[in-house]
Amino acid sequence: MLLCSASITLLSGCGIIPGIYKIDIQQGNVVTQEMVDQLRPGMTTRQVRFIMGTPLIQDTFHPNRWDYLYSMESGHNDRVQERISLTFEDNRLVGLAGDFMPGKSSDEEIMSGSGVETYPVDLGAPLGTGE
Repeated sequence: MLLCSASITLLSGCGIIPGIYKIDIQQGNVVTQEMVDQLRPGMTTRQVRFIMGTPLIQDTFHPNRWDYLYSMESGHNDRVQERISLTFEDNRLVGLAGDFMPGKSSDEEIMSGSGVETYPVDLGAPLGTGE
């Protein structure tokens, strides 16, 4: 009996017994494609930090490179890892490399004439004027 309970205790830590709940483990900076799409060459480090957040790694040997890493291991699934490295010269963004590619931001796509027509609307008199 003692051997049976000891083996169940040891095996439950390994995740071999089905039905055992395993928590999701997130580490690093959450980076989305929408965040990357907002980046533009020539942005200052302050502007980039506002969009992307504080980088996970600022290497003392490469002070002009910021690295953002994110990994997610959910339950019984394999770990997924994404990374992006931003390069600066004279405190201006000059390049990026990693799992994300820059594209158009959603605001640019909307404003680029996606076939949506607008019409002027008369809202009447301002509120509180009694007209």
